[in-house]
This record gives sequence, C-alpha cells and structure tokens, in this order.
Amino acid sequence: MRELKVYNSISGTKEVFKPIHEGNVGMYVCGPTVYSNVHLGNVRTFMSFDFIYRTLIYFGFKVRYVRNITDAGHLTDDGDVNNDRFVKQSRLEKLEPMEIVQKYTVDFHKVLDTFNLLPPTIEPTATGHILEQIELTQDLVAKGFAYVSNGSVYFDVQEYNSRGLNYGELSRRNIEELFANTRDLDGQNEKKNPQDFALWKAASPAHIMRWNSPWGAGFPGWHLECTAMSTKYLGDQFDIHGGGMDLKFPHHECEIAQGKACNGVSPVNYWLHANMLTMNAQRMSKSTGNYILPMQLVNGDNDFFEKAFHPAIVRFNFMQAHYRSVLDISNEAMIASEKGYNRLMEAVSIIDNFHATAEVSTFDFALWKEKCQEALADDFNSPILIAHLFEAVNFIFKLKEGKETLTAAHLEELRITLHEFVFDVLGLQTVEEGGNTKLDDTLQVLIDLRTQAKKARNFELSDQIRDRLLEKGIQLKDGREGTTYSLV
Repeated sequence: MRELKVYNSISGTKEVFKPIHEGNVGMYVCGPTVYSNVHLGNVRTFMSFDFIYRTLIYFGFKVRYVRNITDAGHLTDDGDVNNDRFVKQSRLEKLEPMEIVQKYTVDFHKVLDTFNLLPPTIEPTATGHILEQIELTQDLVAKGFAYVSNGSVYFDVQEYNSRGLNYGELSRRNIEELFANTRDLDGQNEKKNPQDFALWKAASPAHIMRWNSPWGAGFPGWHLECTAMSTKYLGDQFDIHGGGMDLKFPHHECEIAQGKACNGVSPVNYWLHANMLTMNAQRMSKSTGNYILPMQLVNGDNDFFEKAFHPAIVRFNFMQAHYRSVLDISNEAMIASEKGYNRLMEAVSIIDNFHATAEVSTFDFALWKEKCQEALADDFNSPILIAHLFEAVNFIFKLKEGKETLTAAHLEELRITLHEFVFDVLGLQTVEEGGNTKLDDTLQVLIDLRTQAKKARNFELSDQIRDRLLEKGIQLKDGREGTTYSLV
C-alpha cells in the first residue's frame, strides 16, 4: 500500500499516515446543523472530504466514514436558550422543530446527491444519541472535569489545564488569552470561569426540544454530540477527524478536551480542515448580499453568473483547488472550468471509442500513472492530479490526429486508469449521468428542425441553427449516422 502523507492541523506539518489498524481507516466529519438550507461553503467542505474518502478507497483502505446530523438544540455560545437555532427557525417558519429538521435534512441529502457525493458509512443524529451524551456528561462530572450549575453542566477548562492538559493545543491559543477575549454572555454567571463550555443546558418549560436527565430537563451541548457519536462508532481513539477551518475553535478544541478527559487519550490522530469558499474575492454572506445557494448555481437563478452550470462542472471547479486552500468562485472561473471539463470529457469519449493498432506507444503510461498517484498521496492534491490528467488529455487529442501512437494493451490501461481518476476519485459525472436529459431532448428538437431545413434546401435556416448553437458553446457534428453535438 502506497505511503500517504496528510497535513495534520494539530502538528502543523505533513505526516506519514499510519492508521491505528492496518488497512482500515476510521474517519469522522462534522456534518450539517439542519435548521436551514445547506450553503455553498458547506458543500465545498463536504465535497473535499468526499474526495478524501474516495482517495482512501482508491488506495485500498477499508474506510468507516461517520458524518453526523446535528438535529438537537444548537447554541453557538452558552447564552440564552432562546437563541437555539432550531427554536428560532421553527418560530420563523411556524413549524415544529423536528419538521425543520426533516425539511432541511432532506434538502441536505438532495444537494449532496446532486453533486455526486458518496453517502457516509454511518450518519448518526444527535437526537438519536441523547443517552450516550448524558452518560459522557456523568463521567466528566464524576472525574471532576465538569460541574453542575442551575440544572446545566459545564466543562471546567481551568481544572482540565491544572492536570497538565492543554486546552488550546489545536488552535494554538493559551488559556490566559482565551479568558481575556471572552465576551459577556447571558448565562456566564452560572460558570466558574468564562471559558467553560456547556455539556448540558437546562431548558425552560417553554423550550420545545428537551430531554430528561439527572440534572433536570434540558438538551446537550453542541460540542458533546460529536464526542459521543465519534467514539461510539470509531472508538476512544480513531484516525481522521475532518471539518471546516471555522470549527477548529471552539468546537474541535472542545472535542479534544472531552475525549482526553473521558478516556485518557487524545481522541484523534490526524485533524484535517478544509478551507473556506469566497465569491468574487469576497466572503459569502447573506448580510452583504454576496451569497448564493448551491442549487441557484446549478439552475442559473441568480444575479452573479451569466448561465446555469451543470453540477459536474461545479464539482470540477471545486476540485481545481486544494482542500486546504481558499477557493474563489466567479463567473469567469466557472466559464473556464466548463471549457476544461468539456475538453476532459471529450478526451474520455475519444479514448473509449479508439481502436489501437500500433506496435509501439509514444506515451509513458507507467510514469504518468505514478505522477497521478503521487499527487493523491501528497495530502490529497487534486489540482496537481488534474494537471497530470490534462497531460493525458493532450496526448489523446494528438492520438486522434495521428500524431501519437498507443498499443492495444496501453490503450486499455489508459482507458481504465483515466476512468478511475476522473469518475471514481474526482467523482465527476458526464453531463448525461448528471441528469441533463432536458438538454438532450431540446437539442434533438433543434437538430431535427435543422435536418428538415436542409431537406427543404433552406440552407440559411440550417446554418443559422448551427451557428447560433455554436455561439452558445454547442457544436453540431454531421456524420454518416446523423448529427451529434459536443460542448465546446
């Protein structure tokens, strides 16, 4: 099995990846909080880990991929329980909180299916693991790492550090800075220290999402659920934990503290974080109006892009940036990605239908495949992989023109390997696989009209249909078996 190097956020360096159990990988990725539509930045994060998941499978690992659904009370801080995102959204839409959960969980899965993300091995929900979260909280209280206050339970950060542990090791913050930068929040008077975080929050009688516990009715803290679900399905210590850069602090920092305090070991060996997505070189934000939902990019219902883009083209665009780099999308970038995607798919089509008769190959297949695998093994470097794929693409076009040669054996190897990298690893689809049948049907109508015009010797109309389609990036090709089209 090829040596794989990954960038570990906790060490700040690339490290040789050594799974706890040889040949097997346990990977946990923080999933969505399903109180609203999944946004494009989230899609970028989940797509990054889908690519990592696919790469691990390509290299022969058996992967247990766990990605949770946060469907319980969610507070970004430990303040007023009325700021619970589910409660606020349920009031806004006049729906029960679990109706909100169902609505946006369905939306989440629909969007990820659109962009061809593989489902995780296990997708647990926070509400399905309340018992485990209560048990973890009881354990932390019993070990002196947590305390009860007015029906809520808080993790004692100062106590944790006093035992030689280091809250802040992932985000590289020291505890004095954390205390100094703490904001005044409702509920802080319940805490011993401002930086203590909630494991369990007491709920008022009016709070809808509530469960009974040894400390009274309430709901679990946001950070606790991931510790409960990751350790339940992957063990006290597992290989990879992923998420967006924005989760490093406090969420992942709290997970480390909870895991170490409960089980005496660091819960994760390799922390991987995907970087943010910007649009037109600016942060995406509803408040500034620089914002677009994933499906608006696909259906063209927006004011930022000149046309709709097929989900496979969006995915190709995302894969052109390394997962740890900021990705900026713009109309110009999407148009360029569409051209690159079309050229790649045309090369795949050429090689699928090519018949090799040469005795000698002018393409060093073994060297090319090695370079592609090296890119994948170097911290999942998708842009370098794509650059190497286009070396093959350029060769394939020259092969079609008769400027290069390929033996039948190398042709089959190239065909199989190209399919593996393009479809299995990068997760791209053809336009037809992505459900573009309406485009096919529409173009067939235009092709039939053009054919009728030619039969009627109305060559002006025939040429006009051909030229107008070419202006839109669709090239008609007349052949013995009829007219076909390709995207240019």
